[in-house]
Amino acid sequence: MLDQDGIEPVTVITFPQPTVNGPLHLGHLAGPYVAADIAARAARARGERVVVTTGLDVHQNYVLTRAEREGIEVGVMTADFRADIKETYELARIGYDRFSDPLTDEHAPIIRQLMNHLVASGATPMREVTLHACSDCSRTLHESYLVGLCRGCKAPAAGGACEQCGAFTYVDSMIDPVCGRCGGEPRPFQATVPVLRMEDHREALTAMWLRAELPPSVRALIGRQLADGLPEIALAYPTNWGIEGDAALTGLRIGPYTEVALTDLYNVAKAVDPDAGDLPGYLAALGRVGNLWHFLGLDNAYWYALYWQAIWAAAGVNPLPVSGLVVNEFYLLDGSKFSTSRNHVVGANEILRDEDPGMVRLYLAWDRPDRYRSDFSWKAFRAFADRIGPLLDGTRTCAEPLHPVLAEIELARAQDALRPSGFDPALAVRIMIDLLAAGVRDTGSLRAALTGAGE
Repeated sequence: MLDQDGIEPVTVITFPQPTVNGPLHLGHLAGPYVAADIAARAARARGERVVVTTGLDVHQNYVLTRAEREGIEVGVMTADFRADIKETYELARIGYDRFSDPLTDEHAPIIRQLMNHLVASGATPMREVTLHACSDCSRTLHESYLVGLCRGCKAPAAGGACEQCGAFTYVDSMIDPVCGRCGGEPRPFQATVPVLRMEDHREALTAMWLRAELPPSVRALIGRQLADGLPEIALAYPTNWGIEGDAALTGLRIGPYTEVALTDLYNVAKAVDPDAGDLPGYLAALGRVGNLWHFLGLDNAYWYALYWQAIWAAAGVNPLPVSGLVVNEFYLLDGSKFSTSRNHVVGANEILRDEDPGMVRLYLAWDRPDRYRSDFSWKAFRAFADRIGPLLDGTRTCAEPLHPVLAEIELARAQDALRPSGFDPALAVRIMIDLLAAGVRDTGSLRAALTGAGE
Protein backbone atom coordinates (compact mmCIF):
# COMPACT_ATOMS: atom_id res chain seq x y z
CA MET A 1 0.00 0.00 0.00
CA LEU A 2 1.37 3.42 -0.97
CA ASP A 3 1.03 6.59 1.07
CA GLN A 4 -0.55 9.79 -0.25
CA ASP A 5 2.70 10.68 -2.05
CA GLY A 6 2.83 7.33 -3.81
CA ILE A 7 5.71 6.05 -1.61
CA GLU A 8 5.65 2.66 0.05
CA PRO A 9 5.69 3.05 3.87
CA VAL A 10 8.66 1.46 5.60
CA THR A 11 8.66 -0.99 8.48
CA VAL A 12 11.55 -0.13 10.77
CA ILE A 13 12.95 -2.55 13.34
CA THR A 14 15.68 -1.51 15.75
CA PHE A 15 17.70 -3.47 18.25
CA PRO A 16 19.92 -1.93 20.95
CA GLN A 17 23.32 -0.45 20.35
CA PRO A 18 25.44 -2.55 22.72
CA THR A 19 27.95 -0.85 24.98
CA VAL A 20 31.51 -1.67 23.93
CA ASN A 21 32.73 -2.54 27.43
CA GLY A 22 32.61 -6.26 26.72
CA PRO A 23 31.56 -8.95 24.26
CA LEU A 24 27.97 -10.07 23.82
CA HIS A 25 26.86 -13.13 25.75
CA LEU A 26 24.02 -15.61 25.37
CA GLY A 27 21.65 -13.46 27.39
CA HIS A 28 21.97 -10.68 24.81
CA LEU A 29 21.21 -13.08 21.96
CA ALA A 30 18.20 -14.54 23.76
CA GLY A 31 16.78 -11.07 24.24
CA PRO A 32 16.40 -8.48 21.49
CA TYR A 33 19.17 -9.42 19.06
CA VAL A 34 18.04 -12.70 17.52
CA ALA A 35 14.40 -11.74 18.03
CA ALA A 36 14.69 -8.56 15.96
CA ASP A 37 16.32 -10.48 13.11
CA ILE A 38 13.59 -13.14 13.17
CA ALA A 39 10.87 -10.48 13.04
CA ALA A 40 12.61 -8.64 10.19
CA ARG A 41 13.02 -11.79 8.11
CA ALA A 42 9.38 -12.71 8.65
CA ALA A 43 8.23 -9.20 7.66
CA ARG A 44 10.25 -9.31 4.46
CA ALA A 45 8.74 -12.71 3.67
CA ARG A 46 5.30 -11.08 3.99
CA GLY A 47 6.34 -8.56 1.35
CA GLU A 48 6.96 -5.56 3.59
CA ARG A 49 9.73 -3.08 2.90
CA VAL A 50 11.88 -3.46 6.02
CA VAL A 51 14.93 -1.65 7.32
CA VAL A 52 16.81 -2.73 10.46
CA THR A 53 19.04 -0.40 12.43
CA THR A 54 21.52 -0.81 15.24
CA GLY A 55 25.03 0.39 16.07
CA LEU A 56 27.37 0.77 19.01
CA ASP A 57 27.26 2.68 22.28
CA VAL A 58 30.80 3.87 22.99
CA HIS A 59 30.28 6.79 25.34
CA GLN A 60 28.78 5.35 28.50
CA ASN A 61 31.53 5.74 31.08
CA TYR A 62 31.35 2.02 31.79
CA VAL A 63 33.68 1.82 28.79
CA LEU A 64 36.33 4.07 30.31
CA THR A 65 35.88 2.43 33.71
CA ARG A 66 36.68 -1.02 32.35
CA ALA A 67 39.66 0.19 30.36
CA GLU A 68 41.14 2.00 33.36
CA ARG A 69 40.55 -0.88 35.75
CA GLU A 70 42.21 -3.35 33.40
CA GLY A 71 45.01 -1.02 32.38
CA ILE A 72 44.04 -1.15 28.68
CA GLU A 73 44.21 1.79 26.29
CA VAL A 74 40.54 2.64 25.77
CA GLY A 75 40.81 3.03 21.99
CA VAL A 76 42.36 -0.41 21.64
CA MET A 77 39.70 -1.95 23.88
CA THR A 78 36.75 -0.39 22.06
CA ALA A 79 38.11 -1.42 18.66
CA ASP A 80 38.54 -5.00 19.89
CA PHE A 81 35.04 -5.21 21.34
CA ARG A 82 33.54 -3.58 18.25
CA ALA A 83 35.11 -6.30 16.10
CA ASP A 84 33.91 -8.97 18.53
CA ILE A 85 30.32 -7.68 18.51
CA LYS A 86 30.16 -7.44 14.72
CA GLU A 87 31.52 -10.99 14.51
CA THR A 88 28.69 -12.10 16.80
CA TYR A 89 26.14 -10.65 14.40
CA GLU A 90 27.75 -12.45 11.49
CA LEU A 91 27.98 -15.79 13.29
CA ALA A 92 24.39 -15.51 14.56
CA ARG A 93 23.11 -14.51 11.11
CA ILE A 94 21.80 -11.22 12.49
CA GLY A 95 21.39 -8.69 9.70
CA TYR A 96 21.00 -4.93 9.67
CA ASP A 97 20.65 -2.22 7.05
CA ARG A 98 22.14 0.70 8.95
CA PHE A 99 24.88 0.51 11.59
CA SER A 100 25.84 3.67 13.47
CA ASP A 101 29.45 3.64 14.63
CA PRO A 102 30.66 6.36 17.04
CA LEU A 103 34.24 5.34 16.25
CA THR A 104 33.90 6.75 12.72
CA ASP A 105 34.40 10.40 11.76
CA GLU A 106 30.77 10.84 10.64
CA HIS A 107 29.09 10.36 13.98
CA ALA A 108 30.15 13.09 16.41
CA PRO A 109 29.46 16.05 14.06
CA ILE A 110 25.89 14.81 13.47
CA ILE A 111 25.26 14.49 17.21
CA ARG A 112 26.71 17.96 17.88
CA GLN A 113 24.56 19.44 15.11
CA LEU A 114 21.39 17.90 16.51
CA MET A 115 22.27 18.82 20.10
CA ASN A 116 23.05 22.41 19.16
CA HIS A 117 19.70 22.64 17.39
CA LEU A 118 17.90 21.47 20.54
CA VAL A 119 19.63 24.19 22.55
CA ALA A 120 19.33 26.99 19.99
CA SER A 121 15.64 26.26 19.38
CA GLY A 122 14.87 26.49 23.09
CA ALA A 123 13.64 22.89 23.19
CA THR A 124 16.38 22.06 25.71
CA PRO A 125 17.39 25.40 27.25
CA MET A 126 20.63 26.01 29.12
CA ARG A 127 19.92 26.24 32.83
CA GLU A 128 21.90 26.30 36.05
CA VAL A 129 21.15 23.08 37.91
CA THR A 130 22.51 21.14 40.85
CA LEU A 131 24.65 18.15 39.89
CA HIS A 132 26.78 15.99 42.16
CA ALA A 133 30.46 15.10 42.12
CA CYS A 134 32.43 12.66 44.21
CA SER A 135 33.84 14.41 47.28
CA ASP A 136 37.02 12.35 46.96
CA CYS A 137 37.85 11.85 43.26
CA SER A 138 35.72 14.76 41.88
CA ARG A 139 34.08 12.68 39.12
CA THR A 140 30.60 13.86 38.13
CA LEU A 141 28.29 11.15 39.46
CA HIS A 142 26.39 9.48 36.65
CA GLU A 143 26.32 6.00 35.03
CA SER A 144 29.13 3.79 36.39
CA TYR A 145 30.41 6.67 38.53
CA LEU A 146 27.27 6.36 40.69
CA VAL A 147 26.00 3.38 42.68
CA GLY A 148 23.41 2.90 45.40
CA LEU A 149 19.96 1.42 45.87
CA CYS A 150 16.96 2.19 43.67
CA ARG A 151 14.47 4.09 45.79
CA GLY A 152 11.59 2.36 44.01
CA CYS A 153 12.48 -1.34 44.29
CA LYS A 154 15.48 -1.17 46.69
CA ALA A 155 17.65 -3.18 44.28
CA PRO A 156 21.33 -2.28 43.78
CA ALA A 157 21.58 0.14 40.86
CA ALA A 158 23.97 2.40 39.00
CA GLY A 159 23.23 5.80 37.53
CA GLY A 160 20.83 5.83 34.59
CA ALA A 161 18.09 3.25 34.95
CA CYS A 162 17.47 0.48 37.48
CA GLU A 163 17.91 -2.93 35.83
CA GLN A 164 15.23 -4.47 38.06
CA CYS A 165 12.30 -2.05 37.78
CA GLY A 166 13.42 0.32 35.01
CA ALA A 167 13.18 3.49 37.12
CA PHE A 168 15.33 6.51 36.26
CA THR A 169 18.22 6.62 38.76
CA TYR A 170 20.30 9.63 39.78
CA VAL A 171 21.72 10.87 43.08
CA ASP A 172 18.49 12.32 44.44
CA SER A 173 16.42 9.25 43.48
CA MET A 174 18.70 6.68 45.13
CA ILE A 175 19.25 5.37 48.65
CA ASP A 176 22.79 5.72 49.98
CA PRO A 177 24.34 6.94 46.70
CA VAL A 178 28.13 6.90 46.51
CA CYS A 179 30.83 7.12 43.86
CA GLY A 180 31.04 3.90 41.90
CA ARG A 181 34.79 4.31 41.41
CA CYS A 182 36.07 5.15 44.90
CA GLY A 183 33.07 5.11 47.25
CA GLY A 184 33.20 8.82 48.00
CA GLU A 185 30.14 10.76 49.14
CA PRO A 186 28.18 12.98 46.71
CA ARG A 187 29.05 16.67 46.78
CA PRO A 188 26.55 19.07 45.15
CA PHE A 189 27.76 21.69 42.70
CA GLN A 190 26.16 24.10 40.26
CA ALA A 191 26.54 23.76 36.50
CA THR A 192 24.90 25.36 33.48
CA VAL A 193 23.75 22.57 31.19
CA PRO A 194 21.03 21.88 28.60
CA VAL A 195 17.90 20.51 30.26
CA LEU A 196 15.10 18.40 28.81
CA ARG A 197 11.78 19.24 30.46
CA MET A 198 9.91 16.03 29.80
CA GLU A 199 6.68 17.58 31.06
CA ASP A 200 6.74 19.86 27.98
CA HIS A 201 6.12 16.76 25.85
CA ARG A 202 3.45 15.05 27.95
CA GLU A 203 0.83 15.39 25.18
CA ALA A 204 3.04 13.81 22.49
CA LEU A 205 4.18 11.09 24.88
CA THR A 206 0.64 10.30 26.00
CA ALA A 207 -0.58 10.04 22.42
CA MET A 208 2.20 7.58 21.64
CA TRP A 209 1.61 5.54 24.82
CA LEU A 210 -2.09 5.23 24.03
CA ARG A 211 -1.46 4.18 20.45
CA ALA A 212 1.59 1.93 20.81
CA GLU A 213 1.66 -1.73 21.77
CA LEU A 214 3.46 -1.85 25.12
CA PRO A 215 3.77 -4.78 27.53
CA PRO A 216 2.24 -4.49 31.02
CA SER A 217 5.66 -4.06 32.65
CA VAL A 218 6.36 -0.99 30.52
CA ARG A 219 2.91 0.50 31.13
CA ALA A 220 3.49 -0.01 34.87
CA LEU A 221 6.83 1.83 34.57
CA ILE A 222 5.13 4.71 32.74
CA GLY A 223 2.44 4.83 35.42
CA ARG A 224 5.02 5.06 38.20
CA GLN A 225 6.86 7.83 36.39
CA LEU A 226 3.67 9.82 35.82
CA ALA A 227 2.78 9.43 39.49
CA ASP A 228 6.19 10.82 40.46
CA GLY A 229 6.05 13.54 37.80
CA LEU A 230 7.95 13.69 34.53
CA PRO A 231 11.48 14.84 35.37
CA GLU A 232 13.84 17.48 34.06
CA ILE A 233 17.02 15.79 32.86
CA ALA A 234 20.44 17.25 32.16
CA LEU A 235 21.53 16.32 28.62
CA ALA A 236 25.24 17.13 29.01
CA TYR A 237 27.71 17.17 31.88
CA PRO A 238 31.12 18.41 32.89
CA THR A 239 32.72 14.97 32.81
CA ASN A 240 35.65 13.07 31.33
CA TRP A 241 34.06 10.74 28.76
CA GLY A 242 31.70 11.28 25.85
CA ILE A 243 31.34 13.49 22.79
CA GLU A 244 32.70 16.96 23.52
CA GLY A 245 30.20 19.75 22.95
CA ASP A 246 30.83 23.00 21.12
CA ALA A 247 29.12 26.39 20.84
CA ALA A 248 26.91 26.73 23.94
CA LEU A 249 28.03 23.28 25.09
CA THR A 250 31.76 24.03 25.14
CA GLY A 251 33.30 22.42 28.21
CA LEU A 252 30.55 19.81 28.48
CA ARG A 253 30.18 16.30 27.12
CA ILE A 254 26.89 15.13 25.64
CA GLY A 255 25.23 12.52 27.84
CA PRO A 256 25.41 9.02 26.35
CA TYR A 257 21.68 8.30 26.65
CA THR A 258 20.94 11.55 24.84
CA GLU A 259 23.52 10.61 22.22
CA VAL A 260 21.86 7.23 21.65
CA ALA A 261 18.44 8.86 21.30
CA LEU A 262 19.79 11.24 18.66
CA THR A 263 21.71 8.40 17.02
CA ASP A 264 18.52 6.40 16.67
CA LEU A 265 16.84 9.46 15.14
CA TYR A 266 19.40 9.99 12.39
CA ASN A 267 20.09 6.28 11.97
CA VAL A 268 16.47 5.40 11.29
CA ALA A 269 16.07 8.44 9.04
CA LYS A 270 19.14 7.62 6.94
CA ALA A 271 18.08 3.97 6.69
CA VAL A 272 14.79 5.14 5.19
CA ASP A 273 16.38 7.88 3.05
CA PRO A 274 20.19 7.65 2.66
CA ASP A 275 20.24 11.19 1.22
CA ALA A 276 18.85 12.75 4.42
CA GLY A 277 21.62 14.99 5.74
CA ASP A 278 20.15 17.40 8.27
CA LEU A 279 17.26 17.65 10.71
CA PRO A 280 14.62 18.69 8.13
CA GLY A 281 15.72 15.74 5.99
CA TYR A 282 15.58 13.39 8.97
CA LEU A 283 12.08 14.57 9.89
CA ALA A 284 10.89 14.07 6.31
CA ALA A 285 12.35 10.56 6.23
CA LEU A 286 10.71 9.66 9.54
CA GLY A 287 7.41 10.75 8.03
CA ARG A 288 7.73 7.80 5.61
CA VAL A 289 7.86 5.26 8.44
CA GLY A 290 4.76 3.12 8.46
CA ASN A 291 5.68 1.02 11.50
CA LEU A 292 8.53 1.40 13.97
CA TRP A 293 9.24 -1.41 16.41
CA HIS A 294 11.97 -1.30 19.03
CA PHE A 295 13.26 -4.63 20.34
CA LEU A 296 14.89 -4.31 23.77
CA GLY A 297 15.43 -5.74 27.22
CA LEU A 298 13.37 -4.55 30.19
CA ASP A 299 16.44 -2.77 31.60
CA ASN A 300 16.24 -0.35 28.64
CA ALA A 301 12.51 0.28 28.90
CA TYR A 302 12.80 3.73 30.49
CA TRP A 303 14.92 5.01 27.62
CA TYR A 304 12.82 3.61 24.80
CA ALA A 305 9.40 4.32 26.32
CA LEU A 306 10.01 7.72 27.91
CA TYR A 307 13.31 9.51 27.62
CA TRP A 308 14.17 8.92 23.97
CA GLN A 309 10.61 9.64 22.92
CA ALA A 310 10.80 13.00 24.70
CA ILE A 311 14.11 13.75 22.92
CA TRP A 312 12.52 12.96 19.56
CA ALA A 313 9.52 15.15 20.39
CA ALA A 314 11.87 18.00 21.38
CA ALA A 315 13.62 17.62 18.01
CA GLY A 316 10.29 18.10 16.21
CA VAL A 317 9.24 14.53 15.45
CA ASN A 318 5.45 14.69 15.34
CA PRO A 319 3.70 12.38 15.72
CA LEU A 320 6.08 9.97 17.41
CA PRO A 321 6.13 7.01 15.00
CA VAL A 322 6.59 4.16 17.51
CA SER A 323 4.23 1.26 16.85
CA GLY A 324 5.35 -0.70 19.88
CA LEU A 325 8.11 -2.12 22.03
CA VAL A 326 8.97 -5.82 21.99
CA VAL A 327 10.46 -6.28 25.45
CA ASN A 328 12.16 -9.28 27.01
CA GLU A 329 12.89 -10.11 30.63
CA PHE A 330 16.30 -11.32 31.84
CA TYR A 331 17.72 -14.62 30.61
CA LEU A 332 19.35 -16.53 33.48
CA LEU A 333 22.17 -19.05 33.48
CA ASP A 334 21.60 -21.97 35.85
CA GLY A 335 19.30 -19.80 37.96
CA SER A 336 21.47 -16.66 38.22
CA LYS A 337 22.04 -13.56 36.11
CA PHE A 338 24.78 -13.64 33.52
CA SER A 339 27.89 -12.03 35.05
CA THR A 340 31.17 -11.50 33.25
CA SER A 341 32.88 -10.43 36.48
CA ARG A 342 31.94 -13.72 38.18
CA ASN A 343 32.72 -15.73 35.03
CA HIS A 344 29.09 -16.84 35.08
CA VAL A 345 28.50 -16.42 31.39
CA VAL A 346 28.24 -18.18 28.06
CA GLY A 347 29.93 -16.03 25.44
CA ALA A 348 27.91 -15.50 22.28
CA ASN A 349 30.82 -16.23 19.97
CA GLU A 350 31.81 -19.25 22.03
CA ILE A 351 28.50 -21.04 21.53
CA LEU A 352 28.05 -19.86 17.95
CA ARG A 353 31.44 -21.24 16.94
CA ASP A 354 30.97 -24.55 18.74
CA GLU A 355 27.33 -25.21 17.84
CA ASP A 356 25.13 -24.94 14.76
CA PRO A 357 24.01 -21.27 14.73
CA GLY A 358 20.61 -22.28 13.37
CA MET A 359 20.08 -24.59 16.34
CA VAL A 360 21.22 -21.87 18.74
CA ARG A 361 18.69 -19.45 17.24
CA LEU A 362 15.92 -22.04 17.40
CA TYR A 363 16.63 -22.86 21.03
CA LEU A 364 16.82 -19.22 22.10
CA ALA A 365 13.54 -18.49 20.31
CA TRP A 366 11.96 -21.55 21.98
CA ASP A 367 13.29 -20.52 25.41
CA ARG A 368 12.97 -16.74 24.95
CA PRO A 369 12.43 -14.78 28.21
CA ASP A 370 9.69 -12.63 26.77
CA ARG A 371 6.88 -12.71 29.34
CA TYR A 372 8.91 -13.98 32.28
CA ARG A 373 12.50 -14.86 33.05
CA SER A 374 13.78 -18.11 31.61
CA ASP A 375 16.89 -20.09 32.41
CA PHE A 376 19.55 -21.49 30.08
CA SER A 377 21.22 -24.79 30.90
CA TRP A 378 23.54 -26.86 28.74
CA LYS A 379 21.57 -30.00 29.62
CA ALA A 380 18.36 -28.51 28.23
CA PHE A 381 20.12 -27.21 25.12
CA ARG A 382 21.62 -30.65 24.40
CA ALA A 383 18.25 -32.33 24.86
CA PHE A 384 16.65 -29.82 22.49
CA ALA A 385 19.36 -30.23 19.84
CA ASP A 386 19.21 -34.04 20.08
CA ARG A 387 15.47 -33.95 19.52
CA ILE A 388 15.29 -31.25 16.87
CA GLY A 389 18.35 -32.14 14.79
CA PRO A 390 16.85 -35.33 13.29
CA LEU A 391 13.60 -33.47 12.55
CA LEU A 392 15.45 -30.72 10.69
CA ASP A 393 17.46 -33.12 8.56
CA GLY A 394 14.44 -35.35 7.88
CA THR A 395 15.82 -38.53 9.47
CA ARG A 396 13.00 -38.79 11.99
CA THR A 397 9.25 -38.14 11.84
CA CYS A 398 6.29 -39.51 13.71
CA ALA A 399 4.21 -42.40 12.45
CA GLU A 400 1.00 -40.42 11.94
CA PRO A 401 1.11 -37.53 9.43
CA LEU A 402 -0.78 -34.29 9.93
CA HIS A 403 -3.74 -33.62 7.65
CA PRO A 404 -2.76 -30.96 5.06
CA VAL A 405 -5.62 -28.70 6.13
CA LEU A 406 -4.42 -28.73 9.73
CA ALA A 407 -0.83 -28.24 8.61
CA GLU A 408 -1.84 -25.15 6.64
CA ILE A 409 -3.65 -23.70 9.65
CA GLU A 410 -0.71 -24.35 11.97
CA LEU A 411 1.81 -22.89 9.55
CA ALA A 412 -0.25 -19.70 9.20
CA ARG A 413 -0.48 -19.47 12.99
CA ALA A 414 3.30 -19.81 13.32
CA GLN A 415 3.99 -17.17 10.69
CA ASP A 416 1.54 -14.80 12.36
CA ALA A 417 3.35 -15.32 15.68
CA LEU A 418 6.42 -13.65 14.18
CA ARG A 419 4.70 -10.31 13.65
CA PRO A 420 6.00 -7.68 16.11
CA SER A 421 2.44 -7.21 17.32
CA GLY A 422 1.99 -10.13 19.70
CA PHE A 423 5.50 -11.39 18.90
CA ASP A 424 5.78 -15.00 20.09
CA PRO A 425 8.71 -16.86 18.51
CA ALA A 426 8.42 -19.65 21.08
CA LEU A 427 5.00 -20.52 19.66
CA ALA A 428 6.40 -20.43 16.12
CA VAL A 429 9.22 -22.82 17.04
CA ARG A 430 6.86 -25.24 18.78
CA ILE A 431 4.55 -25.29 15.77
CA MET A 432 7.47 -25.85 13.40
CA ILE A 433 8.68 -28.76 15.53
CA ASP A 434 5.22 -30.34 15.47
CA LEU A 435 4.97 -29.87 11.71
CA LEU A 436 8.35 -31.47 11.09
CA ALA A 437 7.54 -34.31 13.47
CA ALA A 438 4.33 -34.92 11.52
CA GLY A 439 6.24 -35.19 8.26
CA VAL A 440 5.51 -31.69 6.93
CA ARG A 441 8.71 -30.69 5.16
CA ASP A 442 7.60 -27.46 3.49
CA THR A 443 7.41 -24.81 6.19
CA GLY A 444 7.78 -21.93 3.75
CA SER A 445 9.66 -18.94 5.12
CA LEU A 446 9.18 -20.02 8.74
CA ARG A 447 12.31 -22.12 9.01
CA ALA A 448 14.49 -19.51 7.31
CA ALA A 449 13.27 -16.75 9.63
CA LEU A 450 13.86 -18.78 12.77
CA THR A 451 17.24 -20.29 11.87
CA GLY A 452 18.57 -17.45 9.73
CA ALA A 453 19.49 -19.90 7.00
CA GLY A 454 19.05 -18.63 3.43
CA GLU A 455 17.34 -15.45 2.41
